[in-house]
Amino acid sequence: MAHQHYKGTGQMHSFRGFLVDEGQDKIRIEGATGEIAWRITKFEIMVTEPGEQSSEHVVQIWREEQDTISNTVNFDNDELLGMAWLGFGATTGPTNFLVSIFDNQLFVRNLYIGSKDASGNSKSVNYYIELEEVKVSAAGMAQLAVAATRRT
Repeated sequence: MAHQHYKGTGQMHSFRGFLVDEGQDKIRIEGATGEIAWRITKFEIMVTEPGEQSSEHVVQIWREEQDTISNTVNFDNDELLGMAWLGFGATTGPTNFLVSIFDNQLFVRNLYIGSKDASGNSKSVNYYIELEEVKVSAAGMAQLAVAATRRT
């Protein structure tokens, strides 16, 4: 699909949660939205127990539910909408941090967010996501529906 920029409505919706290691949450946005699609505008993560033990969190946002949660990130995967990576040392605090969101990707269905502690310490993480409503023409909505069907 060609890269397109749609003007957002300015209507923002925020979601926050807590993920255990290898946990996955469903962010419910489905419903009778008519000409409304969504895009991610903000994505943040934070450790739940600063200072206790080192951790390396990989948190990913997906269009579809994942069978397993891993720390492998593949930007070529069309199902991936965003990711965050946070290295946290017990004595040093945050050592590395990266967030990538694909804000040009629109979606019309629920999202799934999963976390994996790559350090092996099985630590949990908090997340915060902001979504913006985007008005899309009927033709644009049809294109999003076809693209979603092709991915499943």
